[in-house]
Amino acid sequence: MQEPVPRAENPNPNGKSKKGKNGTKEQQLTHTLITCTKSGDVSGALSVLSAALSAGIRPSANNFNSLLHLLSSQASLDPALVDSAFNLFDQMLSYNISPSESTITSMARIACHKSDGGDLSFDLVMSMNDKFGIKPRLRTYTPCLSFFCEKLQAEKAYEVEAHMETMGITPEESEISKLLEVSSKTGNGDKVYTYMHMLRSHVSTVGSATSEVIEGWFTSEKARKVCCVNWEEESAREEILKNGGGYFGQGWLGTGEWEVKRAKIGIDGDCEGCGEKLRGVDLGEAERQGFMEKVAGFAIERETKANFSNFQKWMETHSDYEAIIDAANVGLYQQNFADGGFSISQLDAVVRELKKRCNDKWPLVVLHNRRMAALSENPLNRELLESWKSVGALYTTPSGSNDDWYWIYATIRQKGLLVTNDEMRDHIFELLGNSSFFPTWKERHQVKYTFSKGRSVLVMPPTYSSVIQESEKGSWHVPIGDKCEDERERTWLCISRRASTKASHKTNAVEGSDDDEINREQNGTSLVGKRKRS
Repeated sequence: MQEPVPRAENPNPNGKSKKGKNGTKEQQLTHTLITCTKSGDVSGALSVLSAALSAGIRPSANNFNSLLHLLSSQASLDPALVDSAFNLFDQMLSYNISPSESTITSMARIACHKSDGGDLSFDLVMSMNDKFGIKPRLRTYTPCLSFFCEKLQAEKAYEVEAHMETMGITPEESEISKLLEVSSKTGNGDKVYTYMHMLRSHVSTVGSATSEVIEGWFTSEKARKVCCVNWEEESAREEILKNGGGYFGQGWLGTGEWEVKRAKIGIDGDCEGCGEKLRGVDLGEAERQGFMEKVAGFAIERETKANFSNFQKWMETHSDYEAIIDAANVGLYQQNFADGGFSISQLDAVVRELKKRCNDKWPLVVLHNRRMAALSENPLNRELLESWKSVGALYTTPSGSNDDWYWIYATIRQKGLLVTNDEMRDHIFELLGNSSFFPTWKERHQVKYTFSKGRSVLVMPPTYSSVIQESEKGSWHVPIGDKCEDERERTWLCISRRASTKASHKTNAVEGSDDDEINREQNGTSLVGKRKRS
């Protein structure tokens, strides 16, 4: 076992360090530790620190952090280094040097090499905010979460996840996959269902490792027993549509063995594995309302309040739109040449194309009043703009306003299409992009465009969404891999009950033996949304 690192004496009570040929002794220590860290020389680094402490040199926080980081990378190779690391950490605290988040993360990793390392690591993470005023990050939780999941200590892993939630930390695919796997291996069907939906809401497509975890669950004996013997398919469908089209979310549907295939999805959303049609997934109604209120809140905070409030009132009496046009984006498309300017003919081409597609309904054109004034200097332009205004197809945003807030709010409110090539990456959309709602909304509502021989060519949203989907039949579809240029080439997990065990009735969601399932089928009376699990 490594000897404890000696505590530094202080031969210079005035606090001044002698400066040598190559800088102060502290600077020399830092340089040597950096060199050892880069080369992975743990014993050299510990010896250098020990010698420095014996010489009365006080290490800095960076010195301690560098060495602890080095020890965390080597602890699996030499168990004795774990004790050295804790001695070093204690000494760091004895110097009243506050650890950083990276310090605690290194210690959390090192702790996991002890037999009780998960508990020790989690204790460090749980106390860091109260003791040191440091908020943990996702990486700080990963060591203890991984430890508990690998040891199949599922309840402790769930405690870690719950603590992450209290600290506002969102798990990513790797963490969710670990939680899903430990739930699968310990046979906790309810938790598997929970983490399947956490994957759905946090991750659009899954990696191959996660797909294997999912496949492992659905091919297990325990998965066969999670069931809803009878249910109303139509009620489940209504619930899915209320949720935006992609998930049921209230428990397992169907009975019996699962069949897992790897399949492609056709251009119209038809699964080649089971024949089900995938949906274009949108926001649920509650999410849409929340997103609309968030946009309105930001707009009112950043605009002149009366201006945006007037627009909201105007929308209440002008609500029959299926499409909204970002007029500035369309009018200025490819106009960056010498004689280029705002092209009202391009805007008119998009208006006419949308009107034709929307059963003769006018779209809403959102145009800044400064642009309106400039265009109106031309009599023909003025006539066209006034004709749109007379039928309620034009709203001019006031001076000092940002018309982005107006067209995005109108699109959310109307559940309509938004015609713009704007990638929505500026500061406004950075605010909205922090919400999980924004990417989903953007995919389902943005219509991009180009022009060919004076005619607009609209690129409509995809027929279906490449996200995890749960259907009213109880089946699941899971997209695998990163973004594809051609979604038809993507491989999906197609997961459904075998044909001989499918049902479509109405009763409780339960787990248990086949005999229990028969009894529940005879006595079950609950409808979708009123579910009981054992």
